[in-house]
Amino acid sequence: MKQFAVIGLGRFGSSVALRLAEKKQQVLAIDKNEELVHEVMDGVTKAVCLDATDEKAVKSVGLQNVDVAICAIGTDVESSILITLMLKDLGIPVILCKAISVAHKKVLAKIGATKVVLPEKDTGVRIADTLISLSDTVLDHIGLSGGASIIELIVPDEFIGKSLRELDIRATYGVNVIAVKKKVKALKEGEEIEEEKINVTPQADDVLVKGDILVVFGENEKIEEIKKIEVIKGKG
Repeated sequence: MKQFAVIGLGRFGSSVALRLAEKKQQVLAIDKNEELVHEVMDGVTKAVCLDATDEKAVKSVGLQNVDVAICAIGTDVESSILITLMLKDLGIPVILCKAISVAHKKVLAKIGATKVVLPEKDTGVRIADTLISLSDTVLDHIGLSGGASIIELIVPDEFIGKSLRELDIRATYGVNVIAVKKKVKALKEGEEIEEEKINVTPQADDVLVKGDILVVFGENEKIEEIKKIEVIKGKG
């Protein structure tokens, strides 16, 4: 079970917090509006009324101990940025932030947010389900209609150096590899940088290397099984 903190309990933040709690996760809900805190109090592990830009105050309630922090403050852009910087300084492993514009999203990503969402495109419930599904090897989980999902999976050690033909993932796990993301070196303004390239037509003879990410599609039951297997293998 992961520990989550949700900062900002408006429509988006409260839906994330309550969904996470519904899924039996530990949730610390924070807002400076006492009414909003009271509305979620009975549905989460702990709800507190405080100013989340006050580092001393948030430390007093154990924010620094959570696995995932969700900054659901959108309209107050300055507070959103300050809180994201603080979450990064506290060393929280995963930081998800709400943005209200593409420019806001770019700023949050640059200052350390792990993932930034625009709520008009991503519902709180979907994001909560995605966060629960993430692990050391599963980077994203997108639920689809019809009982299917797409996940992004870091290639485990046992897959490294093997071709997709050798692994035969479809026959072994019952899911389909629909793309492979690779990190490649590139020159930009005279400097060597690392970029991510997506191969949407992977071939059977393509060999996987350390750091590759598989984009996998399949039925939810099969996806859940491969997630369990890959987490074990990836940590082995």
